[in-house]
Amino acid sequence: MTSAHLSLTAATALAVPVALLVDRWFGEPRVRLHPVVRMGNFLAWAGAWVQRHTRQTTLQDRPGSKSGSVALDQRSDYKAFGLGALVWCAQAAIFFVAAGVLQGGVVWLMRAATTVNPWLAVLVGAVLLGLLLKPLLAWAMLQSEVLAVEAALDQSLDAGRERLRWLVSRDVTQLTDTQVRESAIETLAENLNDSVVAPVFWFLLLGLPGAALYRFANTADAMWGYPGVYKGENWAWAGKWAARADDVLSWVPARITALLLLLVQGARGLGLLARLPAEAIKTPSPNSGWPMAAMALSLKVALRKPGVYVLNPQGRAAQAADTSLALIYASKTVLALVGFAQAAMFFIAFEGVR
Repeated sequence: MTSAHLSLTAATALAVPVALLVDRWFGEPRVRLHPVVRMGNFLAWAGAWVQRHTRQTTLQDRPGSKSGSVALDQRSDYKAFGLGALVWCAQAAIFFVAAGVLQGGVVWLMRAATTVNPWLAVLVGAVLLGLLLKPLLAWAMLQSEVLAVEAALDQSLDAGRERLRWLVSRDVTQLTDTQVRESAIETLAENLNDSVVAPVFWFLLLGLPGAALYRFANTADAMWGYPGVYKGENWAWAGKWAARADDVLSWVPARITALLLLLVQGARGLGLLARLPAEAIKTPSPNSGWPMAAMALSLKVALRKPGVYVLNPQGRAAQAADTSLALIYASKTVLALVGFAQAAMFFIAFEGVR
């Protein structure tokens, strides 16, 4: 491994804590400058295009059909799937390449700084990569949103339901105060992976393009990855590629998130490892169940989505104190992630010079 590669490896490792510090001190960038907002805008436009160019026939159009049910003829299914996949790949390539160009600019500046001092190059790289990585993370905002739900619940159940609506797509109108709290804790656990662990994982593996690719895939899944009709549009096949791509890219990070959530508790967490897989597979998603189950087991509470699943069913009802404890466990997980990131990159650098 050359000195330039060693410098980039060190800068990549240090960029993670830099990004998290910027996230804590300054929060999210302005909307017009936020790359994830740009991704969402592109996806909204492209999704509308896909829907316009895909002929869909629903059972509501047919006499005697049951309201709310949907069926698509197979030819239309394949067309929707193909267009959705093609548009996804095209947009993903744009953001991947754009991130690669930005990282290439950082590398060029690092090489220039190396002529002055090698450590200056590492510092320049860490700061610039950290600043570019930050918009692809959303840890501080996730914490504040979960706390906002708990604060709203203190005011009234209706206020809690309304605040939760900002975080979840499920119907919140019939949720009890316990179910509102459970939903907020589930969102914390799931997005601990989606908004922190997974972007960092792909950043360490593939650099800034990897983090951008993951964030795009996760955003596309949130906007397109529905198994049926959502907001009047049928995504059963048009969004299937987006949903499966996010599943693939989240598979390893979701399990890392769950493992870290338990490991930060020491011996007690290790004792819960054997119960984790059986609880994690209860959710329809192949990934979200892992961090949510780890959180349920850690808090000794039941987390449920009415009519869909119950994680740790023998657990007690979630209380206000459990929201605070969940945030503590999640914060420790982020700190552990930073530590493991530094260790992993140090190991890569060490192996490169042997």
